[in-house]
Amino acid sequence: MSTLPDTDAVMIIADSESDADMLYASGLFAPDAYTYIEQDGKKTVLMSDLEIDRARVQSKADEVLSLTVYTKRAEDRSGEKSQFMDAVAELLNEKKIHALLVPNRFPTGYADQLRERGFTVQAKADPFWNQRPMKTADEVAAIAEASRHTESAIRVAIAAISEATVKDGILQGPEGPLTSEYIKRLLHIHLLERDCIAQHTIVAGGIQGCDPHNAGSGPLPANAPIILDVFPKSMKTGYFADITRTVIKGPAPDVFKRMYDTVLEGQEQVFSRLKAGIDGKEIHEAVENLFTSRGYETGEKNGRMQGFFHGTGHGFGLEIHEPPRISKNTDLLQAGHIVTNEPGLYYPELGGGIRIEDNTFVTEEGYVNLTQIEKMFEV
Repeated sequence: MSTLPDTDAVMIIADSESDADMLYASGLFAPDAYTYIEQDGKKTVLMSDLEIDRARVQSKADEVLSLTVYTKRAEDRSGEKSQFMDAVAELLNEKKIHALLVPNRFPTGYADQLRERGFTVQAKADPFWNQRPMKTADEVAAIAEASRHTESAIRVAIAAISEATVKDGILQGPEGPLTSEYIKRLLHIHLLERDCIAQHTIVAGGIQGCDPHNAGSGPLPANAPIILDVFPKSMKTGYFADITRTVIKGPAPDVFKRMYDTVLEGQEQVFSRLKAGIDGKEIHEAVENLFTSRGYETGEKNGRMQGFFHGTGHGFGLEIHEPPRISKNTDLLQAGHIVTNEPGLYYPELGGGIRIEDNTFVTEEGYVNLTQIEKMFEV
C-alpha cells in the first residue's frame, strides 16, 4: 500500500480477531491489540512477549519487535514509567516516522495521544487497503473451502427438513416440533466440526422470512418457505462464505412456486450481466425491473415493507460485508471481486419470502460461480 503524499507510513493498532484490516496486513490471529507499521513496503509488528515468538513464525511481518524492549527504552529516555503509546512513539522516532496514515476506525484516544507526542495522524476512508476487495488466488481458495463446508451443513439442514413429518401444519422432528433452533444447532455443530464458526444464522419459516435478517425462532411451518441463510467464518483462514437456500416441506402452493421461479430468474439476470466494468447499480435495476414486470411490486403496505427491498449483492471476504455493492448506488465491479448474488421477494400477506444466494468471482469476461450446492424448493 502506498501512503498519501503527506504521510510517512501506515499504522494499525488493533487485534486481528475483530479487525479485518489488521488480519489482512499481518496474517496473524491474535485476540489482543498489537501495532502494525508499514513503511516503504517494509512490514513491522510490535508485539507483547506473550505473542512475539508466534508472530515471528506465523505473521507476514518482515520484522517482529518486542513491546517490552521499546517500553524500557522509553522509560530510560524519560526516567518515568511509560505508557503504551510511549513505546509506540519510541519505535516511530527510531524509524524517523512523523506523519501516519491510519484506518477510519483507528481509536480516537490513540490518535490524540500520538498528536500530543508530535505526530501527524490522518485517517483514510475504507477500503484502507486498496487491493483488499480484489481477491488473490489464495483468498479465492479459502472462500471456496469455507463454501464447501457451508454447503455440507446446509445439506444436513435440508435433509432434516425433508425427513420431518407434518402434524397440524407444523414440521415434526425427532424431538417433537422441528424448530428453527434445532436446525441452527445442526448447522452450527456440523460447521464447528469443520473448523468454522457461524453466528446469526437464519432459519426463518413462513412470515418470519419476510424480515430478511430475522434469524427465525420456534416451530417451522409446513407448506411455507423456510429460508436458510448461513454465513460462517473459517477459524483456519478467517474467510467467510455466504450461501442462502429456500426450501418448503410438503406440496408448495402455486403462489410460492411462482415466487421461487421468479427469484431464480432474478439470479439469472445477475449472472447474465456480471463481469468486470459493469456498474452494480445497473445489475440491481435489471432485477428490480424484472420483478416489477412479473407483478411483484415493492413498497410499504400495512406498515411493513414488501417486495424486493434490499441490495442484490455485496462483497465479502475477511468480513461478511465488504465493498463492492450491487445496489441502488453506483459501484463498478472489477476483476477479482467476490460478490454475492442474492435477490429475494418478501410478502407478509402471502405468508412468506424467498431468497437464493450464490457467491461469484468476477472476471474480465464474466464470473465463476463458487457455489455448488443444488437449488431445490420442494423437499
